[in-house]
Amino acid sequence: MNYIIFDNFKRNYLLPLTFTRPVADIRIGIFTIREKWEHFLGAKTSSLTEDYLSAKFPIVKGEDNILINGSILPNDKIAAEIMKLENNHALVQDEVIIAIRVTEDDLDSPDDAEGMEELETDCEFLKLNATWDIFHKNDEALRADYDIITKGRKSEPLSKTNTLLGDDIFIEKGAKLECVTINTTTGPVYIGKDTEIMEGTVIRGPFAICNNSVVKMSAKIYGATTIGPYSKVGGELNNVVIFGYSNKAHDGYLGNSVIGEWCNLGADTNNSNLKNNYEDVKMWSYPDRTFVDTGHQFCGLVMGDHSKCGINTMFNTGTVIGVNSNIFGSGFQRNFIPSFAWGGTKGFDDFSIRKAIDIAKRVYSRRDIEFDEKEQGIMRAIKELTAMNTSY
Repeated sequence: MNYIIFDNFKRNYLLPLTFTRPVADIRIGIFTIREKWEHFLGAKTSSLTEDYLSAKFPIVKGEDNILINGSILPNDKIAAEIMKLENNHALVQDEVIIAIRVTEDDLDSPDDAEGMEELETDCEFLKLNATWDIFHKNDEALRADYDIITKGRKSEPLSKTNTLLGDDIFIEKGAKLECVTINTTTGPVYIGKDTEIMEGTVIRGPFAICNNSVVKMSAKIYGATTIGPYSKVGGELNNVVIFGYSNKAHDGYLGNSVIGEWCNLGADTNNSNLKNNYEDVKMWSYPDRTFVDTGHQFCGLVMGDHSKCGINTMFNTGTVIGVNSNIFGSGFQRNFIPSFAWGGTKGFDDFSIRKAIDIAKRVYSRRDIEFDEKEQGIMRAIKELTAMNTSY
């Protein structure tokens, strides 16, 4: 069986994070959604996504295909129902396509189940409907992933210089941590391969740090927080998801937030995550082209890939920043900053594509990665797309 994870209309509600990736490559919990599906299916997957992303995320077609909604987080039950699908059958819930089984000729319209036999599922699962779901649902996703990644395995020993409350901790090979206080009574703690947690850090689970990432000295981290691979964090974090290859290495507060890849937050960057009047927070919605009610009191910052901010930057409650923006200056920043914006409270200029690519090449080279033609093509496509639509 050939498995393809597709982007449906919900992809637009997950912008700016999905400007640069299919929905399936969003990290929530410990794994990306794609990694979760590949675990449960026991097979590799490809993507049916936007044309400009397809060079990096190509679709692999087979004679017999099962297409899966990328906004769904899998579990044993829903995966089992999907794998039992017969040809020209669609698994649905509340009129939303969960999965369909089709031949190669019918791959183009996964959102259209016309002519197919629809099977309603009562299976419960996590689903991403908006960007703020990533941090609000991270607790449940992290606990589920922890059970998957630790099942049947033995943790590396914890040095006696550390203070541990509870025993729900798993440490991979190559991890370094000394003089760290870890509280697992509130949730599990996963320490990834070749990570380092420096002395004086205090962590309250659920928490996960993925491979090759670093927590700087005396950091304070509250769950549910996920630090993706090759990232550096410091200061105070509370319910934050960092996809990977991003840095918030210095003091400052970051809460109820999602940070994409290749981002950098300058020293003493802070965000608000609660309004003074305790009302539910509104955040920018790309498809609605306006601020919409999240239904949550606590919402902080959503930052798209490649965006950066200078020292002492202050972000208001419920701020959304697009791709490849560079923000600096005193005072609270706007609640929505579009992609390729250069500036701050005194106004913004256009961030040229040439300059953006030059910076990305230098940033990638620090990790011994090439910012190749595929990556440049995606960046140019986003620049064109956002230039044509000022709400982007």
